[in-house]
Amino acid sequence: MVEKIEHDGTLFALIVSHDYRKAGISFFTPHDLSQQLAYMHHPAGKIIDAHVHAPLPRHVFQTQETLLVKRGKLRVDFYDRDRKYLESRILEAGDVMLLVQGGHGFEVLEELEMFEVKQGPYAEDKIRFQADKPETLNFGLAGAYK
Repeated sequence: MVEKIEHDGTLFALIVSHDYRKAGISFFTPHDLSQQLAYMHHPAGKIIDAHVHAPLPRHVFQTQETLLVKRGKLRVDFYDRDRKYLESRILEAGDVMLLVQGGHGFEVLEELEMFEVKQGPYAEDKIRFQADKPETLNFGLAGAYK
């Protein structure tokens, strides 16, 4: 239901399946990440107190993105900092993914609608590269390409 994409002890991404269910609030990210990801499931009538967030200076050293697939299918390819292909996953409607670090590329497998959330203000900080990945990817269990 929650998959960590890790290599050599480094977290590259978190994927929360559309099937994830748990009462209350579940945080999936460590407290030190500059982008936090949580799931909330409350019964009707639950009150969340009105609040504001106090100003807090934050220093962001790398962009982290959260994707929510509304409709369709998307293949996500993961790369390390040296631009070496690591592995791929398939996201489908209702899946959420937090991209923590490393490189990534996408291929739309079915017509896609999705949301992207990332730190602002917007900056053109992408370094594009020629993707090096296996010629033939075979679909395996749990949405993974091996």
